[in-house]
Amino acid sequence: MTEINLQVSEEGDRLDRYLSQQLPNLSRSRIQQLIEQGNVQLNSKVCTSKKTTVKAGDRIFLGIPEAEPLELQPEDIPLDILYEDDSLLIINKPAGLVVHPAPGHQDGTLVNAILAHCPNLPGIGGVQRPGIVHRLDKDTTGAIAIAKTELAHQHLQAQLKAKTARREYLGVVYGSPTPKTESGIIDFPIGRHPVDRKKMAVVPVEQGGRPAVTHWKVKERLGNYTLMHFQLETGRTHQIRVHSTHIGHPIVGDPVYSSGRSVGVNLPGQALHAWRLKVQHPVSGEWIEVTAPPPQTFTTLLEVLRRRFTISPQK
Repeated sequence: MTEINLQVSEEGDRLDRYLSQQLPNLSRSRIQQLIEQGNVQLNSKVCTSKKTTVKAGDRIFLGIPEAEPLELQPEDIPLDILYEDDSLLIINKPAGLVVHPAPGHQDGTLVNAILAHCPNLPGIGGVQRPGIVHRLDKDTTGAIAIAKTELAHQHLQAQLKAKTARREYLGVVYGSPTPKTESGIIDFPIGRHPVDRKKMAVVPVEQGGRPAVTHWKVKERLGNYTLMHFQLETGRTHQIRVHSTHIGHPIVGDPVYSSGRSVGVNLPGQALHAWRLKVQHPVSGEWIEVTAPPPQTFTTLLEVLRRRFTISPQK
């Protein structure tokens, strides 16, 4: 256990806020977790209330338990690395790779691959696990960022919350927005589907939906299909897939939210690709922007649709 002793010099702040200011390498949520678990003493007495106000002269003891071992095995799964340094790893995720272990996917995940690639990862959030900051669906390809330190994890999560991180996607959808409409905003809350609990849906906030905003613009019209550019303002589960379906233009190949109509190309899943990711480096403050090349199946789909549209543009 790591032990930290502090003496308060100024009064009037909450315990969790004071500790997060004094210990920048620990996230606020991690500090609150330590307080709730009884690992903080205020003037030699255990304090489990994060809202306790500290006063000048107060003595604080903080004990940080060793990170719990993760019951997952490293697996030598190839990674397409777009950027890496001591704080940050950004990869181009292939289709079929589950990001985090879940029932039915206990191994062969991105987490297993990261454990093999970064064997000395610290305990992030108190558990020895890679710092998954945001996720991509199993069959959605493209850029995904992984924090390699607690500080990086905290910093990247704050960027997503403040909407300063930029996440751009390319997707091929059924149909075509009206010719005069080249861009728009989809602003509908998303929550768990009221009947099929494995799906998400547009759900009113008063019924449990959470605000969700997607910006879109047309990149290329291909007859009865359209190549779209999406930018996420929020990051709800299946957000682009649900929003696209809600406006009548589901993602091609989506096995859950589209009709499943064949387009003559053998797709592994939905034609949705996390194309570009821009984040601020947690240490240097510089902006890191990476572009993930789309997979071959995505480019093949576009080639087939372009060929059809060129041959018969009016049909």
